[in-house]
This record gives sequence, structure tokens and C-alpha cells, in this order.
Amino acid sequence: MAPTSEHPVIVIGAGPVGLAAAAHLYERNLPFLVLEAGASAGAAISEWGHTRLFSTWGYNIDTAARRLLDGHDWEAPSSKRLPSGHALREEYLEPLAQLPELAPCIRYRVRVMAVSRFGKDKTRTAGRNTTPFLVRIQHPDGTLEDLLASAVIDASGTWSHPNPLGQAGLPAPGEQEARATGRITPPLPDVLGRDRDRFAGRHVMVVGAGLSAANTLLDLAKLAQAEPTTTLTWAVRTTDLARVYGGGARDELAARGLLGSRLRNLVEAGKVEVLTSFTITGFTMGTSLTVRAVTPDGDREVDVDVVASATGFRPDHTMLSELRLHLDSAVEAPAQLGPLIDPEFHSCGSVEPHGERLLAHPDENFYIVGMKSYGRAPTFLMATGYEQVRSIVAALAGDRAAADAVELELPQTGVCSSDIGTSCG
Repeated sequence: MAPTSEHPVIVIGAGPVGLAAAAHLYERNLPFLVLEAGASAGAAISEWGHTRLFSTWGYNIDTAARRLLDGHDWEAPSSKRLPSGHALREEYLEPLAQLPELAPCIRYRVRVMAVSRFGKDKTRTAGRNTTPFLVRIQHPDGTLEDLLASAVIDASGTWSHPNPLGQAGLPAPGEQEARATGRITPPLPDVLGRDRDRFAGRHVMVVGAGLSAANTLLDLAKLAQAEPTTTLTWAVRTTDLARVYGGGARDELAARGLLGSRLRNLVEAGKVEVLTSFTITGFTMGTSLTVRAVTPDGDREVDVDVVASATGFRPDHTMLSELRLHLDSAVEAPAQLGPLIDPEFHSCGSVEPHGERLLAHPDENFYIVGMKSYGRAPTFLMATGYEQVRSIVAALAGDRAAADAVELELPQTGVCSSDIGTSCG
């Protein structure tokens, strides 16, 4: 059902996928408003901006966004170059957000608190799908404002909701205290820059079996060369490190394959102690941080100075509690998408192209896109999000043929990913 009211399409989040949605909405002449909690476009990316993506610029620029930028003499980065997070913001997202076509429709420092239907809670059915959405936002001074929308696209991401380190998907006893005191770091710390002093000369445990863990371990190995008293431990729940290392030379994204190969070489050279089948059961604060775990050989305790968390992310649907969602019970993605992205069976390159029909929910004209649309599955590529919003905007514009013509060619990894710590982008 195409939006028919005078209300705009509201996009939550001014990251890469949110701004791509805005670009497509502009091209389709649909009124829109982008709401961003941070102070600038791609605000969350600034927290991991030191990290280099392993997909080239060619995979990280949306087609509608490129058309808008090209109309303003934008100098596009080389399609074969690998951007860092900072480059992604500075060379692409910030120029895109500052375009006169988009800038007046982006509001910063506003946090979306809830999305519902105007005058209707989740239990009300009559006339529901012809009733505008109500989007409640909070301003920096704490005041609330209600906005009406003809459709809502949630591109808010998952960065602020990392997975806990404990077993069974739960925080381990003592984990919250250790995080609050900085003994457990957020994902992808800037080991060689901003956060260097937290790791230099210390015993560091990296927990996680994915790409963010690999990036952190490789940076820590560089730090250890300059600070030889730095010691490294890598704890994973899995027993099969071959799956963690990835496809190597078989990976069509060379940088992603190289990341796994370099990690393998680091381990084989004995520069990092590896603890496999290591399930964390608790943390005890003291002079050091004691990590308690269950292993095949019984209970174990390891004393470290700091733990670098790299166990991935999960979506937070709290603000959507008054909407009628249809989510996969396992990965918490839209129900029709969930089986296609289950990380036990699919890698970044083996996910089928998908668009509006697979992303739809019982509340018509509401969509979750980008990293958040993958729920707990870590196999997301940015190009996938761009195709999602292209299809959704076409559907909102009433162009069903374009919405259903979903085409996306993704690079193969050479191995299905499992327990990855962050986006494949």
C-alpha cells in the first residue's frame, strides 16, 4: 500500500542505509524526514572509524546516493580502494548528508523513543493500516515530541547493543560491573590510537570468533611488538578455528580472506594463546579481572587485565513494542528473511537478494533495514542494505515491478561464516 497521506516517510538513523533510503525517497519525490540520535551523519561509525572495511568502495556507495553526489561535482573514491570507517564518513556520508536535496530533511540529536499508530495501541485492528504512524522523539533537553508518518523505515542499526559474554545469551555474573569500570571494553577498540594505554603492557583477553575479534587481535599483535610486555589470549566457544579463519584465498573479497589468513599465521606463530571451547560463566573484580569459564577439561579461571569484547550485536526492538512485527524466532530478523540469513548455513555471499516483500511486517509500511534487519545474524553486507531500501522505496512509490526486481551480486566468502562479531561490510 503506497503512502497516501500528507505525512512524510520517517527514516530512523542517518547511517549508510538510512541516508541511502533518503536518497531513493528524494528521487521518487516522496516527502521524508531522517531522525538521527547522533550529532552528525554516521555518528556510530566514528566509534570504530579506525577500522578498515574489507569490502571496497564499489560495494559501499548506494546508486541513488551516487547520482545525487555526482550532480554536485563530488569526487568519488576509487571503487577498488578499501575505506576505513572514518573515510566512509568523511568522503561519503557527510558530503551526502550536506547536499541541499537531503540536508533540510535530516534532524540530529533526536532520539526515537517509540513508534506506534496514531490513536491505536498494538491491540487495535480496525483501520490500522490506513492510520498514520506516531513517532515519539526526545530532544537533548529531555522534551518529547510526537511526529506523524505515512511510513517508517528503521535503519537504527545494532552498534549500541553488543551481545553479552556469558553463556546462553545472558550476561555473566559480574559482567555488567566489569563493563562499567572499563575492564571489559566496547567492540573494536582503537588499540593503536585512542585506547592504546588501556592495552599496552597488559594481559588482554579477546573474546569472540569473528571479524571484529580478528581485527582487534591483529592490532594487539602490532602493539605487542612495540610493547613486549603485552600478552594476548584469545577465547572462543567453538572448537573449529578453521571456520573462524574463513575462506582465505577462496574469498572474493581479498581483504576479508587476508584477515583470516593473517590471524591464522599469528596463532601458528605462538603470539597469542588460544582457548577453545571456552564458555564464560562469570567475572570477579580484583587487582586483576578473573574470568571464570567451563571447558571440556572442567572449570577454569584466567586472570587478565582487560577483556576486549568481540561477540557481535543484537537488535533492540524496545521502541517498536506497540507495532505488530513478524520476527524470526531464532535470529530476530523479519520472519521471511530469517531462514535465508541463518549464519549456521549462510555467509555474506550466499544470502539471496531480498527486497520489500521479505521485509514486510503485519503493520503495513513499516520496515526494519540494514544491520538491524539481520537481527542476530552477522552476515550483513552494506550493499544488501542499499538494495533493501531501493526495493522498499519503490514499493512505497507504488512501483511494484521495480520493488520486485531485486538484483544483487555479492562476493563469496569461500566458507559459511559462524559466530561472527560484526557486519561483513
